[in-house]
Amino acid sequence: MSELFNSYTDPIPPLRYDVQRIPFQQNGHELIYFFDTMGYATPEFALPSDAETILQLMDGTRSVEDILKFSSEEISKEQILGYVRFLDEHRLLQSSHFRDYSGLLETEYEKSDYHHSNTAGVSFPADPDELNTFLNEAFESNPTLEPVDSARALYAPHIDPRVGMSSYVKAFSAIRNLTPKRVIILATSHYAGLYGSFYQDDTFIVADKKFKMPNGILNPDSEAIGHLQDHYKKVGKKSGLSFNARAHRTEHSIEMHLLFLNHIWDHDFKIVPILVGGIDEVMYSDGSFREQQIQHFSKLLRDEFANDPDTFFLISGDLSHIGKKFGDEKTATELFEEIEENDKNFIEAGAKGDPGIMLKVMKSNYDAYRICGFPPLYTFLNIFDHIEGEILTYDLWNEKERESAVSFSALIYS
Repeated sequence: MSELFNSYTDPIPPLRYDVQRIPFQQNGHELIYFFDTMGYATPEFALPSDAETILQLMDGTRSVEDILKFSSEEISKEQILGYVRFLDEHRLLQSSHFRDYSGLLETEYEKSDYHHSNTAGVSFPADPDELNTFLNEAFESNPTLEPVDSARALYAPHIDPRVGMSSYVKAFSAIRNLTPKRVIILATSHYAGLYGSFYQDDTFIVADKKFKMPNGILNPDSEAIGHLQDHYKKVGKKSGLSFNARAHRTEHSIEMHLLFLNHIWDHDFKIVPILVGGIDEVMYSDGSFREQQIQHFSKLLRDEFANDPDTFFLISGDLSHIGKKFGDEKTATELFEEIEENDKNFIEAGAKGDPGIMLKVMKSNYDAYRICGFPPLYTFLNIFDHIEGEILTYDLWNEKERESAVSFSALIYS
């Protein structure tokens, strides 16, 4: 592991561009909260808001001595260097110390047989008994649906259960009597793009890991995953597959579904966890490289699993992300009417089971409302011919304090 930054004259490594600085108040104090999506920085890290002055000076070109020129006479260069080292220690700088730490964290995850839940204790209780009570109360206090006798797939949200529990309960209560031996999960990958060029030619990221949730461990179907690996060895990048699992490390989209599967099912089953990365190219170019990958991968899953009655598909995705939090000039409230119409068209296309209609909906505004469920659901629709679904729910979380909102839905394919 590299040492912390330690120079008065060398340029200070800049602040990490991928860490959000969020102002907030606590006990009458103005603070800056550092939110690291990748989980490298110290959790729950915050600084007084007046630190913003020195943070803006740390742009990668200035040294400690340069910053000293902007400081009051009471501040010494030793104090400035100490402050820089403090930030480096908490992995907020693009430094050699940070690169070594993040690289080690990723390689350790890749080598591990386990994926440990990163949403437990945040979105739901980490204690197994508390979690069981939490979920039991949710299913008792929210409307449930009559369980189906058979189904091939479920499209459900991955929004925080604390704001989307009603949709989860309806969706998963509908499949509680099913007993598949294998569950193939196609889920939104929120973070693959943050790895730079690492996944630039990969769309489908597979994890051959045991997923450790507070209410039980879910084992991978290593035999099925082995078939995918064998296929990759034959065709390479054409398949769109990657078996480097690092994009799963901080991902929540699969975990939310596993949480509910563990609660409603007590039979033995194994999972094939697959994250689906961005596929924007399909909206801009017919026959794009990404479209070819989707068609190739879809055929592979169709040939291997589509006719297997013991295989169930779970598709994890939300709908629109709108408002100031997501970069819109308008508030979420101002956009409600627009997105409701667009969401309706999207989920109706999903229910018809026609990927062509869904793609036409997405092309109509080039995903202006950021439907994160598009990549996994579009992929699923390409696997099955003429499969039809039923819309179970449509909901919206209005985050009023941030003038933003997320919509979500559930569909069952039976």
